Amino acid sequence: MARFLTAGLFKSTYLALVLNAAVNVVDALVGCFLHFRPVAKLRAVQRHRPMLRRRSSRLLRWLAGFWWVTSTLEVLSLKRPVFEAIETALTSNWILGSATLSIGGVVTFGLMVTGAFLLSRMLRFVLEEDIYPRVRLARGVPYAISTMLHYVILLVGFVLAVAALGYDMTKFTILAGAFGVGLGFGMQNIVNNFVSGLILLFERPVQVGDIIQLEAVTGVVTHIGIRASIVKVGDGSEVVVPNGKLIADRFTNWTLTDRKRRLEVAVTVGKDADPQRVMEVINGVAVGHPLVATAPAPQTCLTEFVAGGIKFELRVWTNRFEDARPLCSDLNVAVHKALTEQGIALL
Repeated sequence: MARFLTAGLFKSTYLALVLNAAVNVVDALVGCFLHFRPVAKLRAVQRHRPMLRRRSSRLLRWLAGFWWVTSTLEVLSLKRPVFEAIETALTSNWILGSATLSIGGVVTFGLMVTGAFLLSRMLRFVLEEDIYPRVRLARGVPYAISTMLHYVILLVGFVLAVAALGYDMTKFTILAGAFGVGLGFGMQNIVNNFVSGLILLFERPVQVGDIIQLEAVTGVVTHIGIRASIVKVGDGSEVVVPNGKLIADRFTNWTLTDRKRRLEVAVTVGKDADPQRVMEVINGVAVGHPLVATAPAPQTCLTEFVAGGIKFELRVWTNRFEDARPLCSDLNVAVHKALTEQGIALL
């Protein structure tokens, strides 16, 4: 027994050393492969080379570990009894009413669902890193394609996992139909939000990254989910908005077609001021500001005469919606300074 165990221990140790060396060699080859010109030009490789290297190394070590365990069991003459015990455990059945389950079926179910998630994640990674940047798609279309692909892969994976579980698909169809009827009556709000989410993905009245105003909420859309969307407002908080409200209710999308924004700055000066000179000073301030768009050009108008003064309005455009507030503040300060330096009294 001592000789047998000693020989098995030496063989197992030798195999571990060989596998470790082989893993290091293959890992180095993978690193070289990621630097070859055809592969190195891929955006996914350029941006995520360290991550790809780490995950390939982890996969190699898992495979080597499995090989070492099975080989060690073979050396110790334990492979057959251990595998038979595992097979017996996996094929043992549990009877729950009219349903019969097995450990193997449950494990297969879990593996297939996990595989569906991993497949969806991998395909979306390839699409977002290498496919979408190379084709011209309308804004929001890539997100819609990735989301629908995710849903379809998960649905197909779940159906296949249920079939692998050994469940009668005829009964599953009947159960799904009954479940759908129950959803239609008892969960109308959730179903409405789910369908609204699909409409948002295809019709694209609002997309991730848009700045919307819905009632008292104004912020950036950061996520469009199955049931609800997330809007991040200016104070850093995140508001969960049901998708049904984005379809049924009226809201303002400030960045649907572009991110330009028009600003109005009201200025009131004394009645003795020269209107033409005031407009020239105000307009000169706007033209010289770097955040003001050149087209459409800034425009200053005399809007009305008020008690003891004259009211003007400066209208400018900015190319970035996010710059609207700081630009408005800058223009107010700059206009006040310019008019004061010209001796024009403000009201």
